Amino acid sequence: MALWRQPLDRDRILITHGIVHIIDDRCKGCGFCIEFCPQGTLTISSRTNAKGYHPPEIVPDVHCINCGLCTLLCPDFAIFIEDGGKHTPDKVIPIHRHGGRDE
Repeated sequence: MALWRQPLDRDRILITHGIVHIIDDRCKGCGFCIEFCPQGTLTISSRTNAKGYHPPEIVPDVHCINCGLCTLLCPDFAIFIEDGGKHTPDKVIPIHRHGGRDE
C-alpha cells in the first residue's frame, strides 16, 4: 500500500551520501561488502581483476548512505567511502517491519 502523504518536515530531513571507491586489484572476491550492504549498493561484477577474482561494482540508481560497513568488513582494505555530503530526499519511503518497502 503506497502512502500518498509525505512528512511536513521533509525539507529538514538530511540523508548522508557516500561515494564508494573500490580498489579492484586488492579484492579477493569474498563478497562481504555485497552481502552486508544495507542499501544493496554493491553487486558482483562480471569482470575479473589481476588475481582472477570478481570485485564488486556499484549498482546504478542505488545510493550509498555512508554507513561504512563495507569498509569495516573488507579483509583486504579494497573498498573505502568518501563523504558525499547530505541532501534532502525527493520522497520519503516508509520501511515496514516485514522488511519490504512501499514504492
